[in-house]
Amino acid sequence: MQIHDLGELRGPVLAFGGPYSNLAATRALHRRAARMGLPAGNVICTGDVVAYCAEAAETVSEIRDWGVKVVAGNCEKQLAAGALDCGCGFEDGTACDLLSAGWYAHANAACDADARDWMGTCPDIATFTHGGRRVAVIHGGATDIARFIWPVSPESVFAEEISALRAEVGPVDMIIAGHSGIPFQRQVGEVLWLNAGVLGMPPHDGGIATRFALLPEAGAPRIEVLDYDPAPTVQAMQAAGLVQGYHAALTSGWWPSEDVLPAELRRRNQSLASG
Repeated sequence: MQIHDLGELRGPVLAFGGPYSNLAATRALHRRAARMGLPAGNVICTGDVVAYCAEAAETVSEIRDWGVKVVAGNCEKQLAAGALDCGCGFEDGTACDLLSAGWYAHANAACDADARDWMGTCPDIATFTHGGRRVAVIHGGATDIARFIWPVSPESVFAEEISALRAEVGPVDMIIAGHSGIPFQRQVGEVLWLNAGVLGMPPHDGGIATRFALLPEAGAPRIEVLDYDPAPTVQAMQAAGLVQGYHAALTSGWWPSEDVLPAELRRRNQSLASG
């Protein structure tokens, strides 16, 4: 387990997940951070720089040139190891499992040795102190990098992950995670679990905007909306033949892989809840 301590961070901290090879969204967040005056040292990614969209190499370059800290996601781990699948842990035969074959093969072909070497240097966990809180950043879970943890997951799931993380890094007041693609905050005892969402796909809510998290130096963290134009990303996916459904999700706001979600978060149940 590779752990990187970033020390004490001052000023606002921006956390985001899964660029997913979506260059337009990544550049939009880079511009947003620049307008906020945030240095790269105060920006942290929860991993999966490369995934569903078409511009894998370009997105890696954008992230590296930006200079932000990246915690390894399962995609970084798999690509660095030269593996032939994304390591997401999808059940055989699910939409996610079937669709991943196409986008992962494209990403695997696009990433050169230098990109893979860089991915291999990304830590499993990053820690820092900020505004009197000790924070740990992971990808999915501490017990499993590709564990899907949802806002509706049982309390026991969060307790297990907090215990496992504390065994690695000691006491923490906040955990920032990603992987699942759904942003949320949940207080578990004395620990705040914050999923920062992802940049590369909308959070299955019928809109095109994506999400990131902002931690002010004083006050509560919040989930922020990132508005951007997905048209260039859709066009790049169409040109690359990545038209299995994720390209449409960028403009419809609905995932083609809904079967990965708990029943409560699926489209029909969301509509019933809102109605």
